[in-house]
Amino acid sequence: MADDLVSTLYAPDAGQEPLLALPDVSILKTAPLARLSFRGRNGVLAAASKGFGLDLPVKPLSAETGPDRAAFWLGPDEWLLLAQEDMLSETMEGLATALGDTPHALVDVSHRQDAMLVTGDQAAWLLNSGIPIDLHLEAFPVGMVTRTLFHKAPVMLWRIGPDAFVVEAWGSFIDYVAGLLIEAAQELKAA
Repeated sequence: MADDLVSTLYAPDAGQEPLLALPDVSILKTAPLARLSFRGRNGVLAAASKGFGLDLPVKPLSAETGPDRAAFWLGPDEWLLLAQEDMLSETMEGLATALGDTPHALVDVSHRQDAMLVTGDQAAWLLNSGIPIDLHLEAFPVGMVTRTLFHKAPVMLWRIGPDAFVVEAWGSFIDYVAGLLIEAAQELKAA
């Protein structure tokens, strides 16, 4: 799952150097994506799934993925939908057509959020420097997604591999989160 998503959706931003490159952990900013916030009641799931081209997840803390898109369950009536940046108009039109007059909320939040890939043997340890949830593989398995806090910043965390995570944060917080991760990684250098 991780390799496919990294190569299509969460590809490292080619214009950026790694934020952190240690033997046991690395942090890379990702290229821009089309991000849509979708809200709707259970009656709209079939239409929204058809319009998006991927079944929206209904299980808490889960994600559904396809070759060029992903959908994250964020709450009982809330999802974050991702597609390649150049597919924004096409994705919005597909959802609007499928949903028609059905009550829902669909908002382009592409410029609100950014993402980082945190990978390596010490990725979970590094993220736990600011995230107060158990990130052991048994407690937070591959595929699990949640909203949480990194120190004081709201983030969305998705495990895409045993030692690989996507951290989504609002653009105004991404440098704060990255800076604290880099600072915490100094302990790894000293060890």
